[in-house]
Amino acid sequence: MTMSLIRKLPHRFNTIRTFVNAKVKWVRDPYLDYVVEREKDLKQSISLKNQILSNPSQSLPLSAASLLKPHLDLPTTSSKFFHKYPSFFSIFQPSPGLPPHVKLTPQILSLHKEESAIHTFMPNKYNAIERLSKVLMLTRGTKLPMHLINRLKWDLGLPHDIVGTLFADFPDYFQVCEVEDAVTGKLELALGLVCWRKELAFSRLEKRAIMVDLSEKMSKHIAFPMNFPKGFDLDKRVKDWVEEWQRLPYISPYENAAHLSANSDQAEKWTVAVLHEVLWLMVSKKTERENLYVLGEYLGFERSRLKKAVGHHPGIFYVSNKIRTQTVVLREAYRKNFLIEKHPLMGIRYRYIHLMNKIPRRHNSNLVLAPGGRRLISVS
Repeated sequence: MTMSLIRKLPHRFNTIRTFVNAKVKWVRDPYLDYVVEREKDLKQSISLKNQILSNPSQSLPLSAASLLKPHLDLPTTSSKFFHKYPSFFSIFQPSPGLPPHVKLTPQILSLHKEESAIHTFMPNKYNAIERLSKVLMLTRGTKLPMHLINRLKWDLGLPHDIVGTLFADFPDYFQVCEVEDAVTGKLELALGLVCWRKELAFSRLEKRAIMVDLSEKMSKHIAFPMNFPKGFDLDKRVKDWVEEWQRLPYISPYENAAHLSANSDQAEKWTVAVLHEVLWLMVSKKTERENLYVLGEYLGFERSRLKKAVGHHPGIFYVSNKIRTQTVVLREAYRKNFLIEKHPLMGIRYRYIHLMNKIPRRHNSNLVLAPGGRRLISVS
């Protein structure tokens, strides 16, 4: 990866810069790769769970389930997916002559009740509406199309039925409106804020700085926390540039910085501030890179600008190539592979993962652990 690094002139850093070309070696972080990889098929499994439970019988014919494959991005056929996770899904025949159905195992049904309780617990509901409000406040016009909110609701930790729960319960926060599609220009259904929430217009980094210094002035001199994996070594020219870049004034992501020259270092620091805040609002402090690109269109950023902001700062962001996609992870949110501040939903998700990887006894009579205990292999 090549960075075009720019040395700023102190009195006009916003418009005039001296370019320095340097190569930054990409170093794999096995801990953050594991953070992404351990959630393999989790989102798809939860989506299937919700589809099954939306039926009055709390089951689905296999033929109907197969139609869900393209909508849920399943890596294989739905039937193979169900057989892959027998601790999660159970295939049965309701009665002779009827086609096979799929239902959830008792363990998953029990865990679903705990998950629902988390969503309905009022402090968690307020937390969810605040995070969703803050995402809307980062956008131009404080509104987003519904299809994008549905795309982000997993990472934001929103309930499956967001219309019937959050929106209906908090009419003083949200309103249904229209927004112009960033590509086609056509109007589409959107969600907007009823009014600007001044009390929410502080980023995570600003709050942290104010708590430490008890002074809002201190929040204007914020440097981003940086962590590098073992074996990562910055070129001296890059290191000098990063240190100087960190000393630039911090502009809140909730402020309008459209006046900055798009190619300036100051604009890049603001872009990083926006990305940092977006990732912090996610319950797992990560999201697919494509989600950031699509959201960026409504934040006012071109893809190339977001790509540079992520690529220039490997000490802030890590891009994992695991599970058939690219995922951007906020480094400071993790200590090795442990999430430092864990939302209650993440605890439930880890328990779902444990059940997904659990092999029922009737399925493992002829299985043994491979060396290291990481894989199961057949001995039949």
